[in-house]
Amino acid sequence: MRYVVGYTPTERGADAVALASAMARAQGAHLDLVYVVDRRTPYVANPEGTRASAEEQHILTAERQGMALVPEGLEAHFHVRQADSFAAGLIDAALEYRAGLIVVGAASTGLFKRHTVGSVANALLHAAPVPVALAPRGYRRTEAITRLTLAVGQRPGAEAAIDVAIESAERRGVPLRLVSLVELDAEGDGGENVNAAHIHANTVLAAAAHRLPEGHHVSVEVAHGRTIEEAIDDLEWDDGEVMIVGSSRLAEKYKLFIGSTANKVLRALPVPMVVVPRDYQRVDSFPEV
Repeated sequence: MRYVVGYTPTERGADAVALASAMARAQGAHLDLVYVVDRRTPYVANPEGTRASAEEQHILTAERQGMALVPEGLEAHFHVRQADSFAAGLIDAALEYRAGLIVVGAASTGLFKRHTVGSVANALLHAAPVPVALAPRGYRRTEAITRLTLAVGQRPGAEAAIDVAIESAERRGVPLRLVSLVELDAEGDGGENVNAAHIHANTVLAAAAHRLPEGHHVSVEVAHGRTIEEAIDDLEWDDGEVMIVGSSRLAEKYKLFIGSTANKVLRALPVPMVVVPRDYQRVDSFPEV
């Protein structure tokens, strides 16, 4: 399994490498650090025997810095791709390498350990054909993931995200937590919404427990607040946790499109988030999140 890591020699790039490393540890996954440059940028892959230009020297420095961030024991390679945009370069790389995941950092502004969606992440969240993992600002944990949380919503759907969460929890041997977030100020009766969330979450719980090995820890929680942000704050979060959400129902098949609720969750979430495309499934296996 290969993970494409959107790298730049910035704090955001370091966040992405840290998250990719944490997610790769239990998988034996290969990291492809991808540095996207403008199509007009000259680049010599191996300028040995020639004098590197300022642009080429900048790329070589980025390669040294990026590879130095990868923990010992993980396999990684550095790639330079010329593309019209950073997001387009990452998507092309993911398709070429048959990657199971694209990992990027949040925007450089925003609260520490919170997500602020920049232009690259926004483009990926509306076009990527593979799952996208977003590291919050300041994320530096490289130890293996300790728990997966799946946002199950209040209604049936998001089967691809459910499949990814169950398969990933089993493969990693980590607990799976199912969470339904209820916004009490949203349209409709708050009590009915909470009840519907409990019913749906427990239905998914029963299905997950049936598919996971006997004794595998799986739990369910319904969190509510006047806003989605309050519901997020109502939950306990582990340092080694990752949240999985499904793409919006408005998404094209096999593509990402993050909906308004997921966008609210993302901005309030203190842990990394993985967004799974609608109806996504690898030809040979589930995505190796």
